[in-house]
This record gives sequence, structure tokens and C-alpha cells, in this order.
Amino acid sequence: MKGLSKRSALFTESRIREMTILANQYSAINLSQGFPEFDPPESLKKALEAQAKTTHHQYAPNWGIDDLRAAIAEKQSKRFGREIDPVHEVLVTVGSTEGMISTMMSVLDPGDKVAIFSPYYNSYALNAAIVGAEPIFVPLKGKNFDFDEKELEDAFRQGAKALILCNPSNPCGKVYTLAELETIAGLVKKYDAYVFTDEVYEHIIFGENKHISLASLPGMFERTVTCTSLSKTYSVTGWRLGYVTAPFEILEQIRKFHDVFTVCAPTPLQYAAVNALRFGDEYYAELKEVYSAKKERFIKALDSLDIAHNEPQGTYFVLTDISKYGYSSDLEFAKLLVKDYGIAGVPGFCFFAKKENRYIRFHFAKNDDTLDEVARRFERLENDRIHGRIPPEQKG
Repeated sequence: MKGLSKRSALFTESRIREMTILANQYSAINLSQGFPEFDPPESLKKALEAQAKTTHHQYAPNWGIDDLRAAIAEKQSKRFGREIDPVHEVLVTVGSTEGMISTMMSVLDPGDKVAIFSPYYNSYALNAAIVGAEPIFVPLKGKNFDFDEKELEDAFRQGAKALILCNPSNPCGKVYTLAELETIAGLVKKYDAYVFTDEVYEHIIFGENKHISLASLPGMFERTVTCTSLSKTYSVTGWRLGYVTAPFEILEQIRKFHDVFTVCAPTPLQYAAVNALRFGDEYYAELKEVYSAKKERFIKALDSLDIAHNEPQGTYFVLTDISKYGYSSDLEFAKLLVKDYGIAGVPGFCFFAKKENRYIRFHFAKNDDTLDEVARRFERLENDRIHGRIPPEQKG
């Protein structure tokens, strides 16, 4: 038989999915794949239940049902500080992941360059490979994962046609400040580039940090494609509903690829989701409170055991530093955690452009009793380290 595509050789199985499979195999607590352990709001579940009794079971319009696009436009108009046209500037997608690949297919040609901050959500580089674009990685440095303006400008000097900006950032939880966004905006306009933003964690923010959409800055809506979803904000990762907001000149092209890839997002779920997009401010305030408490619970457990970690400003992820455990491979240590301690995380190397084996990413979107059990398992790990009982790394 003839060989398969050369393109497929560029891919490996997602490490996130791999660790989830391993977690299921060993009945471990899955802190690798970032989905909440708890249900969506009751009103949202009832809205979905009601849809089963309607006639909304066939294809929806390619770009999304009118009511949902109107609700999205209302929400984004407030966040962007300008009126968003629900007909021409909003597209409902099958999750933000589909929105991002459809965007990249629409703006980038084979051979184009795209700047990506590192660490990064690993689908961005895979999307670039699918498109045939060349990624230029810009490192985020220090405990707050800051970027160097000169290094970002160098990426544009090298010809980056676009920048992918995850804000808040998965995996490190960075929330970009207004000053940082203004620096990014200045360089994007200077080099006549685009920005594709991934804002799926926009409402999971801690402390005094504030999420600001890049598209809200002067002169940036015209250059920005904003991808987001309902998955994390409303605890419906399995619904696979996202949306893209962009100028019509760009969105018109994105629609074409969306049609080829998916035809449309699931019709009954779109109708049910209208309810969520019109939740009041009190819902988002409570969401922040809930996740802030979970973050503090998880980090308190890490601190009590002297397990080093970053301090996430948003998202529900923490990067833990495993250096003290003596493993040179974060992948092997992640597998050990699953098999011997029943804790599944994601080895950090898959989020970094350059070799980096110090980190494992965990998420804390779990019920409190689950987080407490995780703390007990970490305590057992730490006791084993102190008494020299952790199995040595198998090399070779």
C-alpha cells in the first residue's frame, strides 16, 4: 500500500489525552485534562432538557442561530467597548479549538510565519503544521512569565504575519496587563500584523488581575480575531460550543473553513446556550469566588509540602516544579505519579518550545473532597521522597 500523508508524521497523540487514558487505566484522579468535575448551572441543564422536546434537531445555519449570535454580540459589545454586529461579526464554532484552526486557515498561507508565546497550548503549533506556517516562539520568562518587548519585535522583524495570544494563558495562568497589551498592540500595528486571541478562561481570574480583550484597544478590532467558548465559563466542555468575533472581512473567510470542517455547531445546544450568555454579573462574580477558593485550597496543599509552583493569575492550572524529586524526564515522573500515587498531570515539556523538563501541569477544577484526597496523595509522595522510597528513574 502507498504511504500515508507526510503531514500526519508531524503529529503525536496529545500528551493531555495520553495522561487521561493512563489515569483511567489506573483509576487515578485526573488533573491532566482540564474539565470541571461539577455540573453546569441548573438553568442551563434545564434549557438543554427542554430542547429535547422541540424541533431543533436538524442543521442550524452555518454561522449559528440568530438568538445565540445576538447574545454573543451583546456580551462582546460590552467587553470590546464597541457595537458588535451579530450578523457579520460573530460566528458560532465547534469549540474555540475549531475557531482557531479555521482562523489560521483563513489568514495564513503555507510558508507564512506566526509568533507564539511559550509556554503555549500545544494545539497552536499543531495548527501551524496543518496550515504549513512556521512558528516563531517568543519565551515568557520569570515567575510571572513576562515577555521581552525586543524578543517579540524580533519575531515580527522575522516576518511573523500574526501572533497567537492566549489570555489568560494555558498552561501558566498569566493574565496580560493593559501595559503589556498596549505594547503588543503597538508592535502589531507597526508591522501590519494580525492577532488571534484565545480567551476561553476570560472569566476565571484571581485577585486584582483583570482580563482585557486585545480587540478593545484602539485600532485593534480590525486586526484581531477573538476565539472563545462556553466550555470553561459554564462547565460544559463536552458541548463543544465556541465562537469567533472578528471584522466581517476576516470572518467571511473563516466561515468558509468552518463550513468545510464542521458544517455547523450542534443545533439544540446552541438554543440551550442562549440562556447562559445572558447570565448577570452575579454569576461571574460567584464563578471567580468559587475558583479562587479552589486555587487557594490546592496551592495551600502544595505549600504545606514545600512543592514549588507558579502563582496563576487566571485559568485553573498550576505548574509545579518537580526538580527536587530527581527525575530528568517529566514524562516519566508524570507516569510514576499516575501508577504509584494515583495523580494524573501533564508533563510540562509539551508546552514549551525549548527543552524544559521541570514542570507538571495540574488543574484544580475539582470538588473540594477530591482536592483534599489529592493533597493526601501528595503527602504520601513527599513522605516517600523524604524516606528515599520513590522508585529511581528508569533511563535508556
